[in-house]
Amino acid sequence: MKNNQQAPSQTIFKLLEEMYPDAHCELNFSNPFQLLIATILSAQATDRKVNQITERLFQQYTTPQKLLRLTQEELEQSIKEIGLYHNKAKNILATCRILVEKHQGDVPRNFEELTELPGVGRKTANVVLSNAFGIPALAVDTHVLRVSNRLGLATGKNPDLVEDQLKSLISRKKWSLAHHLLIWHGRRMCHAKRPECLLCPLQPFCSEAQSKASSAPHQ
Repeated sequence: MKNNQQAPSQTIFKLLEEMYPDAHCELNFSNPFQLLIATILSAQATDRKVNQITERLFQQYTTPQKLLRLTQEELEQSIKEIGLYHNKAKNILATCRILVEKHQGDVPRNFEELTELPGVGRKTANVVLSNAFGIPALAVDTHVLRVSNRLGLATGKNPDLVEDQLKSLISRKKWSLAHHLLIWHGRRMCHAKRPECLLCPLQPFCSEAQSKASSAPHQ
């Protein structure tokens, strides 16, 4: 089964690389700490909105020590334009305390220590490892989940299982790139609602496009 999947997956990722040669993380950050905070904020929010908030926030609060000068209520006021801002403010301040007390203010470079931080799950840890430290990782968000299922690269709605399936198809050195390619395709063409199937070069591999074609009225 794996050999049968390998050729299509290589073709799919080759096409994605041609479509999105500049695919990269679209959260703005200058250091691992900023990326960590931005990724915590990005849950159920757009990168554009997060970037608007962090542009202001990081002008004054560039380290966990500085961010801890804020009370939870003050931080909430700074990020209240974003969803779940109450829990995010609480988790960010708790994370900053752990970074200061346990890691000398630095963001840890390993998965286990990252996921011990409040508000940091598997996806956030993988984003930080990949984009802040260049450590191969493959974060699965809603775009990666949707696109990989439609293209037959993975099956199921469990992000951990989808991550494992994708990793089995892709060489380790390309895990991070695959993450960005799938996200860019999900944001720019393979939308959750009204995907642009007619314009998509990946139509032959896509269950969504094939479903639309089979249900279209015949002339």
